[in-house]
Amino acid sequence: MKKRKWFTSAVAVLSLSLLLGACGNGNGGTEKEGADGKKDSDVKFLSIATGGTGGTYYPLGGAFADIIKDETGIDANAITSGASAENMAILDAGDAEVAFAQTDIATYATEGKLMFKEKIESVKGIATLYPETIQIVTTKKSGIQSVEDLKGKVVSVGEAGSGTRANAEQILEVHGMTLDDIKARNLSFDDSVSGIQDGTIDAAFITAGTPTGAVESLSATEEVVIVPIAEDKINALIEKYPYYAKDEVPQGTYKLAETVPTVAVRAMLVAREDLPEDAVYNITKAIFENLDKVKHAKAQQIKLENALDGMSIELHPGAKKYFDEKGVKVE
Repeated sequence: MKKRKWFTSAVAVLSLSLLLGACGNGNGGTEKEGADGKKDSDVKFLSIATGGTGGTYYPLGGAFADIIKDETGIDANAITSGASAENMAILDAGDAEVAFAQTDIATYATEGKLMFKEKIESVKGIATLYPETIQIVTTKKSGIQSVEDLKGKVVSVGEAGSGTRANAEQILEVHGMTLDDIKARNLSFDDSVSGIQDGTIDAAFITAGTPTGAVESLSATEEVVIVPIAEDKINALIEKYPYYAKDEVPQGTYKLAETVPTVAVRAMLVAREDLPEDAVYNITKAIFENLDKVKHAKAQQIKLENALDGMSIELHPGAKKYFDEKGVKVE
């Protein structure tokens, strides 16, 4: 009799487990059948991987989380992280559903290049947001006026394994140069500026939103020069590495007398590919139709018409649906 009761209980538990397994969608929600017979996702919770609390990604992520909560009913929250490269790994591991990243880092991740030993295939693009400008910083007294003038000079190309170092290599490449043509140093932005100030380096590649605090500090004591990139070189760079976009450092920034042409990678939002299409559609719509609620200064640079500039990884179907409705296409 006891054996019969045990068997009946086991069958009941197994049946309940199978039922619950069939209902879950793996994204903190369930799938339910709508009036039209189609499956509608019901995502309940959402984590957005950002960066450190002192950076730009974290406050923007918090603002986006609030908008998503208000507009979609999804309980979204921003979590701190080591930013772009770490965020791609976080998404791949399933520890967040949405994240910030630079367009170039996202591309390296999906292609398994540079700092990524294997391809990350579980991540798709939502939108690009604002430029992270590549600034080749020097001073007037260095005499450096072009990328070619960097030859033989001591130049900081960013920390080892960083996106900035990759930017430097690629920009030198389209000018027919390599790191062997300069005396490369792997320095942080602050150390790069200190080196320029004390004369131990001649110039530095800095990839960051403008104005960049470290370069502003330099402009207080030195006549800063941002080395321009010629238009034909910009076009060649974008053709070979489509995650770049044209950009400029505006006149007046760092006390510049003229606007300086350059390129930028872009900060972007990415999502796990298994996040349901309608959820990503609603998230994308909520953010781009409520940017006026974001108080961070970078929100002024986030525009619908530029939302696919520099997008070089595959779009999530939910985001694509929204941008198709708005007539926004990948260039």
